[in-house]
Amino acid sequence: MAGNSVLERRFALAERRTTVGREFRGGITTFVAMAYILLLNPIILGGSADVTGAQLSIPQLTAMTALSAAIATVLMGLVGNVPMAVASGLGINAVVAYQAAPQMTWAQAMGLVVLEGVIIVLLAVTGVRQMIMDSIPLALKYAITAGIGAFIALIGLVDAGFVSSGEGTVLTLGQGGLLRGWPIVVFVVTLLLMFVLHARRVPGAILISIVAGAVLAVVINSVADIPDAQWGLVVPHLPDQLLAVPDLSLFGQVDIFGGFAQAGVVTALVVLFTLVLSGFFDAMGTIVGLSEEAGTADEKGQVPGLGRILTVDGVSAALGGLTSSSANTVFVESAAGIGEGARTGLANLVTGGLFALTLFFTPLASVVPAQAAAPALVIVGAMMMAQVAKIDWSDPEMLVPAFVTIVMMPFTYSITTGIGAGVIAYTVVRTALGRRAGWLLWVITAVFAVFFALDPLQRLLGL
Repeated sequence: MAGNSVLERRFALAERRTTVGREFRGGITTFVAMAYILLLNPIILGGSADVTGAQLSIPQLTAMTALSAAIATVLMGLVGNVPMAVASGLGINAVVAYQAAPQMTWAQAMGLVVLEGVIIVLLAVTGVRQMIMDSIPLALKYAITAGIGAFIALIGLVDAGFVSSGEGTVLTLGQGGLLRGWPIVVFVVTLLLMFVLHARRVPGAILISIVAGAVLAVVINSVADIPDAQWGLVVPHLPDQLLAVPDLSLFGQVDIFGGFAQAGVVTALVVLFTLVLSGFFDAMGTIVGLSEEAGTADEKGQVPGLGRILTVDGVSAALGGLTSSSANTVFVESAAGIGEGARTGLANLVTGGLFALTLFFTPLASVVPAQAAAPALVIVGAMMMAQVAKIDWSDPEMLVPAFVTIVMMPFTYSITTGIGAGVIAYTVVRTALGRRAGWLLWVITAVFAVFFALDPLQRLLGL
């Protein structure tokens, strides 16, 4: 009881209507849903060479990704008291690997990531970032939540192989319009089990289904002749060994300002601008969406303790540069843990602890395939889509902006793009109706306009 009292005082469990058990289940579920980053981030960063031809080591990147996620996630739990796990952001790591590294050394590219984090922290502590978030109308925040729901559901379907790019079509069912192979069977069975358990309100429905799916995958893979490529990044099998010694030698390998000298001031600034904008608005949209789903946002859509959350997000981004794992950001897969009942930072301590354990138990990260974890993203995406009911679709001011925000996220595979398109549409429509949009929204609109026109502007200026 004493232990529970300490946790209650620290995390306000009763106030958030949760329990220690729910937080632990939620933390485990979030970890399982996002553990793929331990494999994918090293592949993306390790697949590119810097200006000198040097490539980063996959084992080193795996260790740094786990360490960075563990520290950042625990920090968010302790300071922000929210169930929002943090790890190397997809999309941002691609900018580092394929836009920054070819024009500078890895240390210099990671130095720009540190600068990104510093800028985001400054925007947070000065209150500018919260002003920007508060300037977004409530209906657009609901649209952001719904758009993220559609986005993560698509991520789940693609990761599982249930949806893929087709011949002559952008997307198609399975491979060539057909569901093929045992891995898809694992996904479908796990997804249906999750639907049933969730509909019957079984505690731990998502986590139970993921574990059951992983067991089924291991059994099927052991008795059937299945090419590893069909499973994707994670092939379900019991590892030959449990322990592995982490290589942490990449920590602190940064050159903060060297990129400006190596690649030129303008080029470095373009990369930094892209990093800041992506990190800023990706996290903003995710925080808003997760807060709505967790029920921690107030009736105006504002998030209590937002300043602390945003500051930790910026610190975490800088930490990603220091660890050479690319910028950290709040992970939308945290919605899986929230769907399991997580409501406080206690869940983050569980998730962060599991990331720390993977430093020494990295072979276990290869047990749960995407086909067993992805169903959680689909069902949580459905829950988040329920926010569309709160939007007044009869309001001409919100109809197009809300729609554009929702569809652009899955259609472009980018939260930032969805927010940008929605904000521009809202500002233009509101002004066309003779209503005042406010100077801050116009500034945000102008920033997004530059973001969308970045390539033609660079061509025009010969950069």
